[in-house]
Amino acid sequence: MSDSADRVRDLLEHVSEALALDADVVIEEEGRIIKATLEGDDLGLFIGRHGQTIDAVQHLAFKTATRDQPPSAGVRVVVDAAGYRDRREQALQRQADEAAEKAASTGRPVALDAMSATERKVVHEYLKDREDVETYSEGTEPDRHLVVAPLD
Repeated sequence: MSDSADRVRDLLEHVSEALALDADVVIEEEGRIIKATLEGDDLGLFIGRHGQTIDAVQHLAFKTATRDQPPSAGVRVVVDAAGYRDRREQALQRQADEAAEKAASTGRPVALDAMSATERKVVHEYLKDREDVETYSEGTEPDRHLVVAPLD
């Protein structure tokens, strides 16, 4: 395991301990991707409201993992807990599909609820290959949201 992955493990173990969670930290490294997963019961406190806590920990984990590397190293860090990332991605994809269908059928843009930059990126990536709609973000944090607009 790389030094970067070890630092991510240490961070997650520290956060888990500080939150008094009964959880194990599992680290997987595939090339330049470090996936850190907390496994255990009752991890809602770690995930936080609307995923704010887990997103903040993921940001810290990225900074910790890449502190001695140039930005061009291309290291990516994903922090997950109790399958949260997959469940959230599926929910975002359902919202994206509904918004795209509505935008295409009505000919009017559809604004989604405010979401984090990470979640906006998921929706942008998910809809990028559709030829009937485009996506863009508008507003300012923390109310920045994604718009799905029809293409002529």
